[in-house]
This record gives sequence, structure tokens and C-alpha cells, in this order.
Amino acid sequence: MKKWGENIFKPTIGNESPHQDSNDNGVRTVSFATYKNLVVRNTMFPHRDIHKYTWTSHDEKTYDQIDRILIDRRWHSSTRDVRSFRVADCDNDHYLVVAEVRERLTVSKQAAHKFDGERFNLRKLNELEVRKQYQTEISKRVAALENLSDSEDMHRAWENSIENIKTSGKESLGLHELKHHKPWC
Repeated sequence: MKKWGENIFKPTIGNESPHQDSNDNGVRTVSFATYKNLVVRNTMFPHRDIHKYTWTSHDEKTYDQIDRILIDRRWHSSTRDVRSFRVADCDNDHYLVVAEVRERLTVSKQAAHKFDGERFNLRKLNELEVRKQYQTEISKRVAALENLSDSEDMHRAWENSIENIKTSGKESLGLHELKHHKPWC
């Protein structure tokens, strides 16, 4: 039997294991996790022991934590909490183990600020005459689309709709001029 309390296991299993000793399966799990650069997240969060146990015997007197959640060490900070739920009845001697995970999505700054499309001068829509002109142009172009045959595919009709909206916007609203900043040097 190995002692869980040994410092060599701390980076992989943490401080919150419900038991102090481990059998051969526990040692193999920790060795596998260490070799694959994983961490055992069940034993990282402080909970009451009843929320750490994942298995109970049929006599309901013996409890143990035998189900584990392993996650790559570089993503371990994404795990907010791990615990077992005894209420979820799965008609089994194992409890439901749930991990609360935070997903972080990132977009590169260049991709977020890069926009190659044309921007319309939407402030002109506040003027009544420009707004009416834009509405009539859109109405004309939509009416022209209604005359298309049913055999034309939907993709082409969609592309025509987009092109009509862009053309109407250019003609009645004009394009928005972007400010060009001077370089630092």
C-alpha cells in the first residue's frame, strides 16, 4: 500500500483525497496520469466526504472513491468543481460524478479587428428622404426576386438577395469612410 499523503503525489492528486492509503489500482492510475501529463480533479476540491465517494457496497456501509476525472494539466484551471451526486439514481452502486467546466474561447486580435467588407453610412437613415429612397429601392429589388422561377435553387436566390441589399445600400446610403490614423513614427 502506498500513502496518498506523500509529496510525490500532490501535484497529480491534490490534498483532498478521502482516504490516506491506496492499492495497486490507485498507484497505477496516478502513474498513468503522471506519465500522460494529466491531473486527477476529483481530489483537488474540498467537499464533505459524502460528496467525494463515488461507489458504495451493497451493504451500504463501505464507501470509496474509485471513479476519477482526469484532465490534461494545461487545462486543469478550466475545471471549476468536481463532486459526486448521490441523489441521481442510476440503479447502480456507483454515484454520478459531475465536473463543472469553464470553456474559454479566444479570438486573435488581428482577426477580431480585421474587416474587409464595406460599411454603409447608416447615419443617413435618420434623414427621412434617404430612408424612403432606401425603402423604395429595396422594395423594387425584392419584387424583382419574386418573379424568379421556382426551379432556381435557394442558394442562388439567397446570393441575389444579399447582392440586392448591398447595391441598394451603396446607391442610397453611400459607404462609411473609415478614419485613417497616422502611424506612431
